[in-house]
Formats: sequence, C-alpha cells, structure tokens
Amino acid sequence: MAVGPKQLAYRTLFSLPAPLRDPATAPVGTAQAALLGGLDSADTSTAEIQVISPRGVSYTGALPVAQHDAQAATLAGQVYVFGGGSLSELNHIVGFDPSAHTVRSVGVLPSASSDVAVTQIGNTAYVVGGYDGASYLNTILAWTPGGSAKVVGHTPAGLRYSAVTSVGGKVIIVGGSTPAGASRAIYSFDPATARLTTIGQLPQPITHGGAATLGQFVYLVGGRGDLVSQTTRNVWSINPATGAVKAAGRLPRALSDAGVITVGQGIVVAGGYTGATTLAGVGELIPGAA
Repeated sequence: MAVGPKQLAYRTLFSLPAPLRDPATAPVGTAQAALLGGLDSADTSTAEIQVISPRGVSYTGALPVAQHDAQAATLAGQVYVFGGGSLSELNHIVGFDPSAHTVRSVGVLPSASSDVAVTQIGNTAYVVGGYDGASYLNTILAWTPGGSAKVVGHTPAGLRYSAVTSVGGKVIIVGGSTPAGASRAIYSFDPATARLTTIGQLPQPITHGGAATLGQFVYLVGGRGDLVSQTTRNVWSINPATGAVKAAGRLPRALSDAGVITVGQGIVVAGGYTGATTLAGVGELIPGAA
C-alpha cells in the first residue's frame, strides 16, 4: 500500500539571538543546520553564520562579507554558499567547514547572482535562477567542488526566490518570481537527461517560500504573493511523481523568507518575515498522520 504525504504539526523550539530573514540554509550532519547571512530587523545584511539544532544555537561565525538572498548546499560535509546580495550582487562561492569552523572562497558563478535557489544531489549543487542586478536569470547551474559552475538547464522564464529541493535524483522547483509576477508552476529537472518538466500547479502563486523533503514528498512552507502583505501560513505537500498538491499543515503565523531545512525527521523553520516584522523564532514541523 502506497504511503501518502504526512500532515505536519508545528512546535516552537527556541529563539535566535536576533531576528533574521533571507538566510542561506544547509544541513550540517543529520541533526543540525547552518544559517548563513540574511537580513536583520533593520533590513541590513548580516555576515553571521549560525549552526543550529532543535535545541538551540551551537556555533556562530562569520562570512567574508555581510550578505542576504544567497542559498547554500552541503557537499561531502562541507557547506557552500552561492551568490547573494550585499551592496550589489555577488558572484562568489564560499565554503564553510562546520568541523574546523573555517571559511574560504572556493569559486565563482558565471555571473553575479542574488535571489538564487539551491539544492544538492550527491556531490553536486544545483543553483536555480537568480538576479544579476538587471535581469531575472533562467539558468540551472551545476557545481561540484573543485570544478566550475556550468549551465545544465533553463527554466521557461527568469526566476527569483523560488523554493527548491531534491528528491529521487530530481531537482524540484516550486513557485518563485518571474518578470510577469509570482508563479504557480512546479517543475522537475532531471540532471541525467537535462530535461525540465512541468509536473503541477500550486493553488495560488507563491514566491519567497521554502521547500524541504521528508521521505518521498516535498513540502512548501510559507511564502507570499507578489506583495509583501500577502504572506501565508500554508504548508503544502507535493508529490514529485504526480505533481499532486495537498494541504499539509499551518504555521502559527503567516511568513515568508524563513530558513527552511530538513533536520532529522522534521522541517526546521527559522526566522522569517510577516510582511511587517522580521522574526527570531525557530520552530519545527513534525510529521503526524498520513
């Protein structure tokens, strides 16, 4: 008998030392996650690195520059941050070793890019879309440590602030902002064939959301419409095989731009933006009944 997506229940965990939104996020081992950069309550970029678990913050460090609107991946135990925005868009790839607590420059993107989405499959990171300071980017880049970032696919239109995760060897791309507005599209990109397929549609356009994988299902957490006031509490499950979308839970309050990352058997939701306030709270979405 096939197992369906789980309903997710939210529980409060702890508060970060300061409010935070738009951090890059990546797993650290199986029980922790890294939050890198982001915006504070004054809408100012931060360089802070925070390693967190469901119990609290275990380490703080710093990126080379204060930045936001980047994303990250973990490859062979090392965390890599791609692009981002500071005083202008950045093209760097920065490595963070969560064991040695060292930070170093390891490469560059083909163009300066903020507002990217990132996931990993095996030892390869995939960087989806972004903004180069003038144009929305429609590229899907692949990068492996020690190599160069290469274009391996394209989305139908330029895409910023999409929610991206991986499952079953595919990159799942959910929503985001296009030049025409927030998107409802759900895409699956197969690195083996370089083929991008539209697999479904969201109930409404969502951008600035977060995606995470639990089991064989993708979960879209929060986000908003084209306006910052259009934040949502909704959590949606997405079947990557069929594109079917189902309601899977609710956040305690509407928010976008949170750090959303699978940690253990749950999805950690860190910080975020209500449309008026940047939050410091960290919670967890825990699976319940199917």
